[in-house]
Amino acid sequence: MNADQGLFVPLILGIIEGLTEFLPVSSTGHLLLVEHFLGFDSPGRVFEVLIQLGAILAIVVIYFWRLVGIARDVFLRKPYALRFALCVILACLPAAVAGVLLHDFIKNVIYESPIVICVMLIVGGVILLFVDQLKLKPRYTEIYTYPPLMCFYIGLFQMLALVPGVSRSGATIVGSLLLGTDKRSAAEFSFFVALPLMVGAFGYDLYKNRELIGPELGLNIAIGFAAAFIVGTLVVKYLLNFVSRHGFSFFAYWRIFVGAVGLWGLLLFK
Repeated sequence: MNADQGLFVPLILGIIEGLTEFLPVSSTGHLLLVEHFLGFDSPGRVFEVLIQLGAILAIVVIYFWRLVGIARDVFLRKPYALRFALCVILACLPAAVAGVLLHDFIKNVIYESPIVICVMLIVGGVILLFVDQLKLKPRYTEIYTYPPLMCFYIGLFQMLALVPGVSRSGATIVGSLLLGTDKRSAAEFSFFVALPLMVGAFGYDLYKNRELIGPELGLNIAIGFAAAFIVGTLVVKYLLNFVSRHGFSFFAYWRIFVGAVGLWGLLLFK
């Protein structure tokens, strides 16, 4: 990072993370593209992963009492809670296993390929737009009624999001819609699946790169973390109502726009 950028760039990146983490637009893709053009360099790409926990904490705040209730009911062995916990585990499993096995390749190769990110933003936007306009008849409108096997299949879709530009929430939502859910519950399920995945990614990346985190990077992470938390809280609070009324087409067009502008920028400043 250039010295004259100060703390402004980490703040902007944190805002971008909070805005995009729960939208089907790929937060990692947005972060990496903005960093590329601003010349922001994060050793080991630690910054991008660790500030995601700030956005994830937004879910904990918004859904705190609901999460407490689910945890209590799991402890009391209530069937709906045990079933839901199993569903979340099954949905997280494919991405968690693949993420550990492919961690170094993803961070050192794919994260350094802005062209791949732009292409995946565009391809993912086209797919999201296509699925959003399908006349699908939902069979499941409440996340607690999702079948466990279907959640595992949703997890296979989510595994594709290990490629930056695909979008974790986008892959989860597309998979959910194709497997018979409605738009609102698909978006909400993506929130709950994000919790263990992002906490796990945070812990794993922090452990693997703990020696890279010095005072300057630590301060950058703290600023990005706080910004992602504040902005992410606002997004989580209003996203479900927006999706219920308008669907996902706006986000699909946004992906295509960002991917196209990114490709143009890469060609222009090559």
